[in-house]
Formats: sequence, structure tokens, C-alpha cells
Amino acid sequence: MPGEPEPKWRRRAEDRPDEVLDAALSQFVSRGFAATKVEDIAREAGLSKGAIYRYFASKEDILESLIRRAIVPIAERVSELARTSTGDPVEVIRSMMSVVIVNISDPNTLAIPRLVLQESGTFPKLAEIYRREVLDRGVSAMETLIERGVAEGYFRPVQPRFAVRNVIGPFIAHVLLVQVFGMERRPEETMEAFLESHLDILMNGLSNKPEGA
Repeated sequence: MPGEPEPKWRRRAEDRPDEVLDAALSQFVSRGFAATKVEDIAREAGLSKGAIYRYFASKEDILESLIRRAIVPIAERVSELARTSTGDPVEVIRSMMSVVIVNISDPNTLAIPRLVLQESGTFPKLAEIYRREVLDRGVSAMETLIERGVAEGYFRPVQPRFAVRNVIGPFIAHVLLVQVFGMERRPEETMEAFLESHLDILMNGLSNKPEGA
């Protein structure tokens, strides 16, 4: 009848993998990865357990697909900025980290790295997937950017691999403290404000300034 919601079984087949991923994320967040069963995901998605296996081989496969759907595009955008931008690399780093801030402000996006952090001790494969699909891309791109900054005289000579960790480490720690450990944050302590503070402190140590300047 007009106005009635369309039954899930009548939806287009190409929509169903996304429905499964949405249902899986909801279940993983509420129950935890370990406690969630494929039957739970199927029930929330309005599908049979067998239908889930038509699209995904396992729970790990579902989580990997969630990472690829929500997080990998962010890593790809950050990598693209590092590869294609010219000029002051400090501004490129600001743009890269701003992309991350904008995207992780979505609770459904932030839920995925949080889930990986919470479950990686029990399921180390999840951390390996996240490292391969996300971190390796971003770290490699930023290493190249640091190397360019040194070569063009924007930065003093540094070890790029260590420098990258100094760039992203405090940012990750801030997200963990606020989003995972629930550290109290004042209204003015936004992610954007943290980014500006972080870059100010970091770049005054990285910038190629004469001694005493």
C-alpha cells in the first residue's frame, strides 16, 4: 500500500551488502566484536544467516569491509594531499589532519578505529588489517612529505619515520583520551583547537630556523 515501508527482501540486491555492514557496525558497537554472532547481524539486517555468507566470508571479513568503506577513503584522501600538494608542507599537514578531523566527527566512522583498538588484543588480525589498509598508506605519504620538506629547506634534517610518529602520535593520543577514556573536555577544547596547538608546538621544533631566532 502507498506509504508503507518497502520490505527488506524486496530491496535491490546491490543494497544488501551495505545493509549488512550497517547492521554489523550497530551490533559490534553494542555487543563487542567477540560477542556478536553472524545470526545477530542477520537478524538486524532482516536477512537469513545464509544470506550474510553470500556477501561476506566471516565476521573478520565484515569488519575489514567496514574499514574499507569508512576509513580507507580518508587514508586515500590524506595520501593524495601528501603526494600532490606543493609549497609549505606545514600547510599540507594541516590540511591532511583537518580531513581526518572532519571525518572522525561522524560517530559511525570513529566507532571503527575504536572497535579495532578495543578488540585487537584478542583478535590481532584486526590490527593487522587496519595497519595494512589505513596506517601504512597514511604513514608512507607523510614520510614522503617530511622528506620533501627537508629537501626543500622547510624543515631541518630529521629522521622521517620518527618525525611522522611525532606528528600523528599526539593527535591519536588526544582522540584516545577524549573518545575512548572519556577525559573531560571543555567546550572550547575542540579538535580544531587541539590541531592548531599541536602544530604550533610541533612546527616550532621542526621549522628550519637559525639558532637564537
